[in-house]
Amino acid sequence: MSTRKFYVVWEGRSPGIYDSWEECKDQIDGFPGARYKAFPSQDAATEAFRGDASEHIGVLKAIASHNPVAVNYSAFPEIILDSIAVDAACSKNPGPVEYRGVDTKTGITLFKVGPLADGTNNIGEFLAIVHALAMTAQQGVATPIYSDSRTALAWVRDRKCKTTLQRTPNNARIFELMRRAESWLQTHSYANRLIKWKTEEWGEIPADFGRK
Repeated sequence: MSTRKFYVVWEGRSPGIYDSWEECKDQIDGFPGARYKAFPSQDAATEAFRGDASEHIGVLKAIASHNPVAVNYSAFPEIILDSIAVDAACSKNPGPVEYRGVDTKTGITLFKVGPLADGTNNIGEFLAIVHALAMTAQQGVATPIYSDSRTALAWVRDRKCKTTLQRTPNNARIFELMRRAESWLQTHSYANRLIKWKTEEWGEIPADFGRK
């Protein structure tokens, strides 16, 4: 029986932790000097990604080259740095959508999913929040989560993705992810604070894809 693995990408298109080889390969394939390694558990991967650079080559270099969105945190002490920021990007409506979550303080990618065919930005934002909730629940922590989408935050509070998107053969995957996210919300409780990111005041959310 195959064992699930988690992949740490220290140097690649988007450094972070990925839960499938396909997603890891997208970050390293053709990337000069790519550095990555598989780990048997998410905890081990997280420890390696955030651990001592002398034990895991390239960590500091990857962090330095990540170029997270610049936020003047000293000017906004109300921002909780020990948190996760999530965002989604969709080039059309509907269109290919992807989402990710990052460490608010460092900008390091904690998870990334997509592109998923024939989705919407609101769906991506919804899935990103639920992904962060499920990840932190698995870790046994209640890390605050920032999102700049009022719609997605409302959907999560209502435990329902209230999209009007029509199902097609191309977007079966995203509908399956929505079903799983709704099921998780309906069968789990969470203590995480879900906080609206004040873009107009603080600037772009740290998880922003930079495609505006």
